[in-house]
Amino acid sequence: MEEQVSGDLSGGAADGFAALLRELKDRSGLSYGTLAKRLHMSTSTLHRYCNGTAVPADYAPVERLARLCKASAEELVELHRRWILADAGRGRKAAGAGAAVASAASAAPAGESGPVSGQEPGAAAEAPAPVELPGAAEPSPRSRRRRTALVSGAAAIAVLGAVVLAVNLPSGGDKGGDQKAAGATASSAGRNSADRTPSRSPSASPSPSKSATRSASPSASTEKRAPQAAPSRSTAQATGTPLTVATRPYVYDSPCSQHFLVDSEPAGMGPPASEQDAPRWAAAYGAVSSDEQRLALTVQGTGHDTVVLEALHVRVISSNAPLAWNDYSMGVGCGGGVGTKSFDVNLDSGNPAAAVRNGQRDFPYKVSESDPEVFYVTAHTTAHDVRWDLSLEWSSGSRRGTVHIDNNGTAFRTSADKGRPGYDYPLGGGEWIKREG
Repeated sequence: MEEQVSGDLSGGAADGFAALLRELKDRSGLSYGTLAKRLHMSTSTLHRYCNGTAVPADYAPVERLARLCKASAEELVELHRRWILADAGRGRKAAGAGAAVASAASAAPAGESGPVSGQEPGAAAEAPAPVELPGAAEPSPRSRRRRTALVSGAAAIAVLGAVVLAVNLPSGGDKGGDQKAAGATASSAGRNSADRTPSRSPSASPSPSKSATRSASPSASTEKRAPQAAPSRSTAQATGTPLTVATRPYVYDSPCSQHFLVDSEPAGMGPPASEQDAPRWAAAYGAVSSDEQRLALTVQGTGHDTVVLEALHVRVISSNAPLAWNDYSMGVGCGGGVGTKSFDVNLDSGNPAAAVRNGQRDFPYKVSESDPEVFYVTAHTTAHDVRWDLSLEWSSGSRRGTVHIDNNGTAFRTSADKGRPGYDYPLGGGEWIKREG
């Protein structure tokens, strides 16, 4: 379980996140040990999450904890919002700490070091004792001082390098960086077109690039400004894009809701994947969502200014005959649907659109850095193999733009499983069993 210590983490954001976790835990009546065992994490790690001294680097274990504690749909959405804010505060704290260490290191002359913590000002730091090699001649005082200076300088460079590496590495979940490489959750930003603002002029279009950060599929963002390479969430402000979109490409609505079509026989298939591992599992087997695909889009502003989300559009890239592959049910995951801010997309329609569900209101919505929104999109087909993507129109003052949303740089893909053989993986079993009927 990967985690990062929060410190103050922008104060209230981390405290609010931890408070809601504690409330859910206390209400469940389950002990820390019981919950930790079911979540496959240590009891001490769960304690740190609930008392606010650490924030999970990935949202998946948070969601599993909330569902084990019988959180409602509204509580799941609020918990996700609080985790986003706490995680953003941790990122700002880490960046500030890295800059401070780099500044202190550059200020110190080569071969010298500042006073040790707890040492009187002006007192000289004790030099490390030189290592004596058997049979070696006694070094001269001058060579000993030179060697000590070289060792101290190398140690300072190693520490600085470790800090910079820690600041720049992308956050991971329980499974580390592999999940991010497979397109689990990441920021949207990037593929730009001409600015609609009159004072700006378009420039040449660049080749789109991918950026992997904490959260799932780095979707591309199209801002109506000068074209630039696809930035991550942390660089969106530098490009002028006032929002980011983090995508979770496979959201399990119920324990057995997610099915995949795979061009492989059961003997060549591994066990089913949980929701957090679904992107990596799908990439490994070349799997395609069967019948329907449910996404989660977390939209957050990058500054204090309000960004208006004007509309969500669906684009069908290709529509062909359904895939003649086997259907595999994941059979595991988290139960309980999320009924708020959900949209339905009929991919068999001549002109698919994101239609509101559960009587909620349609766009526009408003977001900012402190007030993100989470949208769920369910796309389905009963007759085709469809490649598709989304685009989100936004405005902020006189500026307007469009964020392109896809699955880690590729189109989403959903195919009907009409007449295809299906397989389940019973709990406690060790093989795929053909589905009856």
